[in-house]
Amino acid sequence: MNLHSVPPAQGIPPHSPGMRIGLLGGSFNPPHAAHRAISLFAMKRLKLDRVWWLVSPGNPLKDQRNLHDLAERAAAAEAMADHPRIDITCLESVIGTRYTVDTISYLRRRCSQARFVWIMGADNLAQFHRWESWQVIAGEVPFAVIDRPPQSFQGLASTAAQALGRYRIPEQDAGSLADLKPPAWVFLTGLKLNLSSTRLRNPDGSWKT
Repeated sequence: MNLHSVPPAQGIPPHSPGMRIGLLGGSFNPPHAAHRAISLFAMKRLKLDRVWWLVSPGNPLKDQRNLHDLAERAAAAEAMADHPRIDITCLESVIGTRYTVDTISYLRRRCSQARFVWIMGADNLAQFHRWESWQVIAGEVPFAVIDRPPQSFQGLASTAAQALGRYRIPEQDAGSLADLKPPAWVFLTGLKLNLSSTRLRNPDGSWKT
């Protein structure tokens, strides 16, 4: 499929050389206020120009039986983000990638002049070593981990955090992360929201209102 024939929300969002872009991947099933808060927090602390929400067709590590339609999740993400510097994209469904490592590799090839930072919660850091080719991801793009009590201790004690410990930069230097050659990462504290999509789903998979 020619990306130029795909609506902007479905392909690579508009960007320019040198732009500092945060990547927040997830199922967004459903999107919620913490996704937005994390994005705005990351923009400020990491000095990002934009944040792209990568609405995944489905997380290989999660049960997908209650996963809502991709278009529905993208539309809900657009409504929840409601910010001129947050872009919603279903890029992974367009280019056919299933794993984060392949998505990042694609973006780095197609947007070689952009400065990407991967954004994740401490709960994801705890299982990062289970991601496909996680060491390659760490070597491709700097990443920022957002404090999410009470999962933060587990995240910082995880296999990946220990293996990458020497590449962690001080929190006060977070604004320079996008400029650093990976591996490089930072742990950001100060955001005290602990919403999760799991808590916002009913037992039958429908979204709570």
